[in-house]
Amino acid sequence: MKLKPILVLAFCFGLFTAQAQRAATPDTIKTKKSPLVVQPVTHGSLVLNYGGKNVFVDPYGGAELYEGLAKPDLILITDIHGDHLDPKTLGALQTSGVKMVVPQAVADKLPEQYKQQLVILNNGEKAMQQGINITAVPMYNLPESADAMHTKGRGNGYLLEMGGKRVYISGDTEGIPEMRNLKNIDVAFVSMNLPYTMDVDQAAEAVLAFKPKMIYPYHYRGQNGLSDVNSFKQQVNTKNKQIDVRLKDWYPAQ
Repeated sequence: MKLKPILVLAFCFGLFTAQAQRAATPDTIKTKKSPLVVQPVTHGSLVLNYGGKNVFVDPYGGAELYEGLAKPDLILITDIHGDHLDPKTLGALQTSGVKMVVPQAVADKLPEQYKQQLVILNNGEKAMQQGINITAVPMYNLPESADAMHTKGRGNGYLLEMGGKRVYISGDTEGIPEMRNLKNIDVAFVSMNLPYTMDVDQAAEAVLAFKPKMIYPYHYRGQNGLSDVNSFKQQVNTKNKQIDVRLKDWYPAQ
């Protein structure tokens, strides 16, 4: 009898108690230790589960989007904008005592009730939380300017290391040198929405530069609707068929 698939299914049910109601199905990725489960939620929001711990990234859009998901054990917030820092959604989730990894700019804007839960990381700084190594990675617009939507040093992308896998979450950024110079990335989440981050062509060029094994285009709703992620996939795989481009439904209401 093959027990491994059964164990993985049981593990996933521990995270997703009402998965049939969710538009984007989760992916399960093997690691050297526990499975890594990726659950898209909406826009730039996702949930990662590793070792029985649930990592919420930029929870936003209302608590109803998280119905059926187990409560967070760790929260990562990338930036101060409302589609990343959403006090209303945070307030509706079970966050009592949950550590929140944030840049200083986010810490400055969070309500007082969360201050004792914060782990403040600035670009280049590291922390270990819930058995996960976390590095804060720069995220910003090009060319750099004081009036850019995302200035260098204000927000964080995150590099997570778990079970021998390196997971990169870009946050709101363009194809900056710090992204292009990443090495040995197993799973990446890269934004692509004008005028806030970069267009599909720029995103494809950046991904081809750092060559993640698996890439999820996310955060792809801009002022003119949804970016063409099929074009992104075609551009990436035309030049590098080894990169696994995962297209998920991040906007089920669209």
